[in-house]
This record gives sequence, structure tokens and C-alpha cells, in this order.
Amino acid sequence: MAGAAELGDGERRSNERRPRMSQKPELTLFPPDPRPAPAPESASGASAGSVPGAASGSAPGIQPRPTRRRIPHWLERAELFLRVLLRMYIGVAVCYIPWSRSFWDQNPLFARFPLLGAFAAHGAVRGLVSGLGLLNLWIAFHDALRRRDG
Repeated sequence: MAGAAELGDGERRSNERRPRMSQKPELTLFPPDPRPAPAPESASGASAGSVPGAASGSAPGIQPRPTRRRIPHWLERAELFLRVLLRMYIGVAVCYIPWSRSFWDQNPLFARFPLLGAFAAHGAVRGLVSGLGLLNLWIAFHDALRRRDG
């Protein structure tokens, strides 16, 4: 009989509703304030000459804005260095590739599609691609010089 009573308790426990986690993503940058909001002062509890909410120095129901977390300076500098380095690498590669015989002239993609190969063989197309590489290099140098003072 005791086993049946324990089974009944187990069934009762399994039928209870357990709180579930919300499946919605959090849309705020800052976590909610763990302190409860102060209760607004009632008009009957305030003195005759005071305005409700004036004693606290702010309007009732307005929470102070939380301070933003600052990214460490060393992390900003490391990110800038890596971004400039990557842009310079890509810029040099894109400048060099159109004039590379092994990569541009003997490209399997251009061999498979002869019309594309004939188009890519034009000097203007090579110059345009190299120009994109130079633009990438210019952006990298400009970014490095503009933000070096931090």
C-alpha cells in the first residue's frame, strides 16, 4: 500500500507545471535591474507642500539608465591591428592575382568557360581588379592612420 501512495505522489509531482524558460531571444543590451522599482508615493502619504515623487529627486517609475560596459583599449587596438593586417593582405593579393600567370592565365574556371577567359584576359579587366586591390590597401592605410591616436 505504501508503494501505491508513493506512486500517487510521483504522479502528482509529474503533473505539476514546471516553469519553462522563455524561447524568445532577449532584445535588450542590458540585463534588467535586479533591484525592485521603488513604489510610487501616494498623494495621501505626501505632505501638503510636496509633490509626489519629488522627494526622491526623479519622477516615479523612471529608472536610472545603466552605464555601458566599455571595451578595453587593448582589445580595440588588437581589433584595429588585425583588421588593417587582413585588409592589407587582401589588397596585395587582389593587386597581384590578375598579373599572375599561374593563377589568372591558367585558371581552370577560365579554361572551362572560354568566353569568360577571353573577357578576363583584357587588360582593362585586370586593371579593374587590381584597382579594387589598391582601393582595399588605401582603406587599410587610411583606417590605420585615422585611428592610431586612439
